Amino acid sequence: MGAALSGSYRENESAPPWPRTGLDDVPESCLSVILGSLDPPDICRLAGVSRSFRDASSADFVWESKLPCNYKYLVREVLGEDPEGMTKREIYARLCRRPNRFDGGTKEVWVDKVSGGMSLCISFKALKITGIDDRRYWNHIRTDESRFNTVAYLQQIWWVEVVGEMEFQFLPGYYTVFFRLRLGKASQGLFGWKASDLEQVHGWDIKPVRFQLSTSTGQRSSSECYLYDPGNWVCYHVGDFHVDDLDMPVKFKFSMVQIDCTHTKGGLCVDSVIICPTTEINRHKSRMPMP
Repeated sequence: MGAALSGSYRENESAPPWPRTGLDDVPESCLSVILGSLDPPDICRLAGVSRSFRDASSADFVWESKLPCNYKYLVREVLGEDPEGMTKREIYARLCRRPNRFDGGTKEVWVDKVSGGMSLCISFKALKITGIDDRRYWNHIRTDESRFNTVAYLQQIWWVEVVGEMEFQFLPGYYTVFFRLRLGKASQGLFGWKASDLEQVHGWDIKPVRFQLSTSTGQRSSSECYLYDPGNWVCYHVGDFHVDDLDMPVKFKFSMVQIDCTHTKGGLCVDSVIICPTTEINRHKSRMPMP
């Protein structure tokens, strides 16, 4: 009995060892299924684990579920390319990358990597501003406090009217529109610190500014607000709207006006208008200013 066991032990000892297995031995199709259930940041992290994970992370079906439903529209209208000629991973990376400028560089769209929500930013250059071409009233100021690197600065005027309108295909959901404004002109101080020139700020505490929003689907909102907090960028709420039909582009118009001609107004910076998912408005505010 003992001899038999001893012989068996020696036999096993001389037998070739079982081949060692690792992550690279897992079928790529299985890895792709696993990756498809993860969030994009996790997929990117795992893609660096091994070659198998990297190859599996390139599968179209892994990324198609992460793309917004209107990604083909965004690729054509914003990126100016044919979605059929791009991989889904490439489309996702391009849409999340900023800036994605279009319409002469005056508008920008991006998709949030975490939530998948889509946001739109419109430069003052795409807006109709009363007297914008008259340098007695308005100047263009270069600054790294704007994502477009330029803002419109109002020196003094009697009638303030800023209007914008466009048509866009939004994802279904609720959206918030706000103006990004600042009382006072930013200036560069010693050693690179930024000061705020408030010398020309006047007239905004006499009458409120009216903000209005309307859409092609019949939604309207209107509110009034005094401009406040000189020296800091403030996001002023214009209104909210919701989108139900993905296939129907929404036309919307927004404005801010202060047309009481009994007094002049001045010292105002107009940067942009931002449209974002209502659930993400606080995140956008916390990121201001954004170059």
